[in-house]
Amino acid sequence: MRYVALSFDLDGTLVDTAAEIAGAANLTLEDFALPRQHDELIARLIGGGARELMQKLLAHLRAEAPTRPLPAIDALFARFEDHYVASAGTIAQPFPRCADALQQLRDAGLRMVCVTNKEVRFARRVLQGSGIDAFFEMLVGGDSLRHRKPHRGVIDHVLKHLDCRPEALAHVGDSRIDVASARSAGVAAWVVRHGYEAAEAIEAAAPDRIFDDLAQVAAFVLAVNASCASDHTSAHTARPARSDR
Repeated sequence: MRYVALSFDLDGTLVDTAAEIAGAANLTLEDFALPRQHDELIARLIGGGARELMQKLLAHLRAEAPTRPLPAIDALFARFEDHYVASAGTIAQPFPRCADALQQLRDAGLRMVCVTNKEVRFARRVLQGSGIDAFFEMLVGGDSLRHRKPHRGVIDHVLKHLDCRPEALAHVGDSRIDVASARSAGVAAWVVRHGYEAAEAIEAAAPDRIFDDLAQVAAFVLAVNASCASDHTSAHTARPARSDR
C-alpha cells in the first residue's frame, strides 16, 4: 500500500525540546520554593502536554515528601505558562537529519501533519523556532480538539482533513501515547528511538515499526512507495501470454 501522508508527534520525535521544557519547569518550581528536578526526570514526563507535565511533577514531589505543602495545579500551570511562553522554541533543536528527511518526503509528494499534545501556542513557536513549520500543512495541538492523544478522534480528524484512508497514513511518535493513538484510529504506529520514552517501555507498546531516526522513516516510506509505483507500472505494461494453436 502506497503511503499518502504522515503525521508526526513533536516533542521527542521531530524536535528535542527537553532542555527548554525542563528549564521552564524548574523556574516554576523555584517560584514556589520547591526543589529543582533533574532534566532527565522531567524529560520522561513529557508527552501529555504542559498541564499534565506539571501534574506529574506535583505527584513526584508529593511522593518524595508527603507532608510538604504544595501549590494547586492551576497556580503551578499558570506560572509554568509564564516561563515557557518566553522560552518555547528558543533553544529547541530538530533531531539530526530531521529537516532533510522532511524535505525528501515533501519532494516525494507526501502530505505531512504535526500532531502533538503540546498546547498549540507553544507548538507553533517550537516549529517556527526550529525552522520546520513550513513542512506541515496542519498543526493539531493538545487544545485544538475536544480530545487529545491517544483518543482516536485526534487521528480521525487528521484523516478527515486529508481525505485519506487509514492504511495510507502512518503516525510517527516516540511514546506509548503515540502508539495507542495510531492504533485507535487504525493507522500504522511507528516510533523513533531518540525520544523521551524509555526504550523498554516503547518496545513493550509493540509499535508496528521502530526506526533509529527520521532519515530511516523517510527512506522506508520512499522505498515502499517506489515499489508500489513499480508494481503498478508492471501491471499496466504486462501482456497476456501468447497462445499458439
